[in-house]
Amino acid sequence: MHDMLAEPVAAQPLHAADADGRLVRLSAANPGDRGVIVDVRAESRPGDHGVGVEELQRRLLEFGFVEGAHLEVLHEGLIRRDPIAVRLDDMRVALRRRDAEDVWVLLESR
Repeated sequence: MHDMLAEPVAAQPLHAADADGRLVRLSAANPGDRGVIVDVRAESRPGDHGVGVEELQRRLLEFGFVEGAHLEVLHEGLIRRDPIAVRLDDMRVALRRRDAEDVWVLLESR
């Protein structure tokens, strides 16, 4: 099923938004936003994460940030909005906003 969700988005560059402007990096999402993960690519500012891009991508996938997973942004920290807490399918995960830049989400309309 997640293949069906990713196909329309994959036809356009990932950094571009769809017609409603709903395709965003998880780091740009706000509390209350809900959506579906369409891609996980550890490629943004590789030196800022403290680990290599391959290691970061592996960690995100192990946490459950996989294509087709449903998520909701629950909370963000007070200092520079970092870290963020998300509900990822049936679990809660907190991560640094700079690591969330590598997760692309198709947000639901409000």
